[in-house]
Amino acid sequence: MVLKNLNYPLNFTFKITTLSSDFNITDRNGNYVAYVRQKMFILKEDVIVFNNETKSQELFRIKANQWIDFNASYAITDVQSGQNFGNLARRGMRSLWKSQYDIADETGATRYQINEDNGWIKVFDGLIGEIPLVGMLTGYFLNPSYTVKDNAGKEYFKLKKMPSLFGRKFQLDRIIDIDDEDESLVVLSFLMMVLLERDRG
Repeated sequence: MVLKNLNYPLNFTFKITTLSSDFNITDRNGNYVAYVRQKMFILKEDVIVFNNETKSQELFRIKANQWIDFNASYAITDVQSGQNFGNLARRGMRSLWKSQYDIADETGATRYQINEDNGWIKVFDGLIGEIPLVGMLTGYFLNPSYTVKDNAGKEYFKLKKMPSLFGRKFQLDRIIDIDDEDESLVVLSFLMMVLLERDRG
């Protein structure tokens, strides 16, 4: 299964009315691409990707491959076929400064990398976030961005956190065309990364 005819930019919007980290993915016209639900109160990450907010069709599952997430990887499974679709892996020590992730295909071969564009934003967010009242406003002016490149360094996608009080909006844009299967793999990797990075602040 692939996510077809995606009309960019895609908007990731977290719901603030639920305890779980649920969010919608919609296209530029407001049409549903997916609805993402992260299971709560479990020791290993387990994320379900549905067709829309009605949750009438489960499309993909993303599960952590180990208990401790410092160097964790996340397996992406196509629910309909039961087949491995790909894998997202965080680069442990190198992620302490600027977040970096590797995206691998179903064979385990690394195809793309996600790189945080500016590590200083996270540093300033942590410092200013401790200041009373002012810290509440960092979501409006300290917003990280992430770029996807292939192994040759060619850029394909860029994800930006959009200004908002609760850090609940992200926007994904495609820089150049890519085949449908790789496009779906990158979008699914980004939605998992957004959950991980949002939890880290």
